Amino acid sequence: MTISWFQACLLGLFACLCSNSCMAGQAVGNYTIGRPLVGGLICGLILGNVPLGIACGAATQLVYIALVTPGGTVAADVRAISYIGIPLAMVAISSRGLNPFSSDAANLAKSLGTLVGTVGSVLFYAVAFMNLIWQAFGWKDIENNKLNRLYGVNFGWPWVSHLCFSFIPTVIMTHFGAQAVTALRNALPMDGIPMKTLFTVGAMLPCVGIAILLRQIVNTNVDFIPFLVGFTLAASLHLNLVSITIISLLFAMIFYEIEMFSAKNSGNGGAATATASDDDDDEEEEDI
Repeated sequence: MTISWFQACLLGLFACLCSNSCMAGQAVGNYTIGRPLVGGLICGLILGNVPLGIACGAATQLVYIALVTPGGTVAADVRAISYIGIPLAMVAISSRGLNPFSSDAANLAKSLGTLVGTVGSVLFYAVAFMNLIWQAFGWKDIENNKLNRLYGVNFGWPWVSHLCFSFIPTVIMTHFGAQAVTALRNALPMDGIPMKTLFTVGAMLPCVGIAILLRQIVNTNVDFIPFLVGFTLAASLHLNLVSITIISLLFAMIFYEIEMFSAKNSGNGGAATATASDDDDDEEEEDI
């Protein structure tokens, strides 16, 4: 598999769309087409191998399932992962003749995606730094009472930043990177130490994403039970993710009804306690 200039330009365009808020926006761009799971589908359509693209996207998404950017702190740029890492992973898997749905293919995709994600964070900060120049233009326009020129600051000049640090790097890295990946096929045999290292590291990377997710939503030891139930269903009954998701919706509905019932009774109990306190301050009631 090779990546032509036209395909590389399409990948660069999508890299800009999911990183430039003036185009696709944050909801559709950054949080939809910028995610590896969706980016894998788009890369598969562009490169003409949808099953391989989806497989690479699903494998990579596990690593970054809980990635957030608080305060602009970016540990890895998922947009670079989606439109640089996944295409290169597709080329590597195809050139080595691996089954797209095998564990070796998934581990290779996760390793390449993680490597590119770290490089992509540098491009992210480069875009942010260059956008500071356009913000300085905006402040001058405000001082000169030229408010109509602010549209260019918000929706025009940022395209220059993304052209320099999103579009062009994506085009170059996907086009020439695909040739480099293909050339490494003979230099790094499948049974060699470098490839075995990539597979081993890639197999452990999803644990990092799941651990970050658990750290965000688990407050007590009891909160681990729903996750253990999901893993138990997958291991014992061999259910797929769709079936487990439907079962999880049942638990979510039960927990929601319990919380609503508790909140309703807590409100009524508080009102009853206040009334009883007015009638007899010495009488004590137990909230249920």
